[in-house]
Amino acid sequence: MIRQIALCLCLLTTPAVAQDLTLPSGARQISDRVSPLDSYDLPTGPYAEGQVPARSVEGQVEQLTWRLQSGSSTTLQLLAPLRDQITAQGYDVLFECEARVCGGFDFRFGTEVVPTPDMYVAIQDYRFLSATRGDEVLSLLVSRNAPDGYVQMVRVTPVDGETPPPLVIEENVSQPGDLLSELEQNGHIILEDLHFRTGEMTLGEGPFASLALISGFLSDNPGTRLALVGHTDDTGALDANISVSTGRAQAVRARLIEKYGVAAARVEARGIGYLAPLTSNATPEGRDENRRVEAVLLVN
Repeated sequence: MIRQIALCLCLLTTPAVAQDLTLPSGARQISDRVSPLDSYDLPTGPYAEGQVPARSVEGQVEQLTWRLQSGSSTTLQLLAPLRDQITAQGYDVLFECEARVCGGFDFRFGTEVVPTPDMYVAIQDYRFLSATRGDEVLSLLVSRNAPDGYVQMVRVTPVDGETPPPLVIEENVSQPGDLLSELEQNGHIILEDLHFRTGEMTLGEGPFASLALISGFLSDNPGTRLALVGHTDDTGALDANISVSTGRAQAVRARLIEKYGVAAARVEARGIGYLAPLTSNATPEGRDENRRVEAVLLVN
């Protein structure tokens, strides 16, 4: 393993969002992201004058998405029972709109959306709702990509008492010999220390020890090249997944060239979407494991 992570944080005791909503039978939870302390710009009106009006809130931010069989259901038919549930739980609807009234393209890209393939938004076929319950805020976004429907929920819960301590990450990176031996022995390695920013196609700032190691390996072995291969889970259409996985691989290639001086001719980038999973996509853990970038050794 390239790294082992120990997370030391104070988790809040609020109930999970997944327990607050009842979705139709057959709905599958795709992503579950929780930030103990973060901020979120809650849309409060349609796109106008170059921006989406929003209320900035801070607290524990939860982002969840689901995929379900929508059949011929409209986005309103998908949203209405969820709206009924949150109002029954004491939320007051602050703002609600459908794609055209929201602002179409401009609204969709002016608000926070979990990246594809975990969430899909058709520019002309979505509905959005924001709601409040005291200091707690919540938003729902639904869309369709027939025959599937997609639901996103974002909820922000105020942090009571003291601010949770910062996230502490202790990294134990494998010794260079271990990682490079694996590359030479098996012909490929998973670059496990990489992480991607908003959109899931822009590589984080790093530094990433794995990239330093493989750039050094290329320097020491002039007769070799690398292929960077991006992989996704099975959420969404194959074409969309190939696009995302290719973008991730290309971002890693660009970092090797720009930061580590690797010759462009010695590294290529490809994406194959969900066609080569490591494990089953039936669980969130399995889907997380399948989303990866691998380095494949090519010998001239």
